[in-house]
Amino acid sequence: MSEKITAESLLNNLVETIADNVPKQKSVSFFEDENVSSRFNRLFGRQKPVHHLLGGGKSADVLLWRNKKISASVLTGATAIWVLFEWLNYNFLTLVCFALVFGLLAQFVWISASGLLNRSPSKVPRLVLPDEIFANIGIAVGTEVNRGLRFLQDVACGGNLKHFLVALGSLWVAAVIGSWCNFLTVLYIGFVAAHTLPVLYEKHEDQVDDFAYKVFDQLRHNYRKLDASVLSKIPKGKLKGKKHE
Repeated sequence: MSEKITAESLLNNLVETIADNVPKQKSVSFFEDENVSSRFNRLFGRQKPVHHLLGGGKSADVLLWRNKKISASVLTGATAIWVLFEWLNYNFLTLVCFALVFGLLAQFVWISASGLLNRSPSKVPRLVLPDEIFANIGIAVGTEVNRGLRFLQDVACGGNLKHFLVALGSLWVAAVIGSWCNFLTVLYIGFVAAHTLPVLYEKHEDQVDDFAYKVFDQLRHNYRKLDASVLSKIPKGKLKGKKHE
């Protein structure tokens, strides 16, 4: 049996794949009416809380502002680093040297002041970074890099056209964004987005989910019109389907 592949058929396959993940308590389609309860209409069939999807640990608490002081401190520190490197045009070596200079001056003044006041020199606190920190950072970075490479290779070799096109589109968008700003700014934008979008989504998830479903519904409608007016009129080759007895 021969099948004709159209843009609508590809979109319908994507819709069916996402719809399969929606809870089955009710007959719910991918694009549901507004009168259906929002718990059956989560984005991409999500059933777990946002906190659980982010890992459920301390990092998730920081991203979702469970402790506002810690989250604000982390975001402020990242902003200060970005301002130093991007706006004030400091480079990494200059910043490290200045930090060491201030550290040396502080320790020198500490020891000198103790001698001038005829006091026994107080013990200067020593800053020692454990070796495990560097080992854990290297392991974590290597694990994430290998995970990303493995994902891209699985997409390329998996034969799933939809995942392949999504990966290509994501890489193209990342390349375009990278041409607009440098790597540090891209990291900072991602850092700020990670500390703002999840908490905003958690507070307004019903409205965001409904809006996203309406957008997907409109996209599907536009694809139908495009396929009926243009794409269906383009000659296409026929693919041999599997024969079933």
